[in-house]
Amino acid sequence: MTKKQKLLSVFASAVKAGGGIHTAPELAFMMGDKCSPAFTKFLTDCVKNGVVRRVTNGIFESTLTPPDPSTAIYRIINKLRGGVLNYISLESQLSYTGDISQVLVDRVTVVTKGRSGTFSTPYGVIELTHTKKPVDKIAPNLYLDTAINMYRAKTMQAIADLKHCNRNRHMLEN
Repeated sequence: MTKKQKLLSVFASAVKAGGGIHTAPELAFMMGDKCSPAFTKFLTDCVKNGVVRRVTNGIFESTLTPPDPSTAIYRIINKLRGGVLNYISLESQLSYTGDISQVLVDRVTVVTKGRSGTFSTPYGVIELTHTKKPVDKIAPNLYLDTAINMYRAKTMQAIADLKHCNRNRHMLEN
């Protein structure tokens, strides 16, 4: 089995287990390799050959066994800021709950305890906004959306986040 075939096998197994989007270190581990410059070059070559697709810097998906497009962007968010609290809030959550009439189709707004940043992916733009609020103040105002395996802000938390970030509140329905 060639290294490319092994990579595709790893992706196929991961999709069966509910995965499909992985960081370079995860792929190296699953292949029994080290995430070295040589492995990074191997992934770059696989991207050039169309074997895998880079969805954003350091995060990849298979072109033969892509993940479910309806949940892929949420998987990418968890890979971008794994290990810290992330939750859907601001305009994305208020659109989801119907508190604003605008529907965000190409952007997901996320509040994170990690670094802020904006990432373009094939599934849409991910906008991460850092919060300094302590987790124990935020947690009671969140709920787990099992369909996407991410936390979402309750309406009052999303509005509070909107105010805290000095974002446009004119689109609120109430």
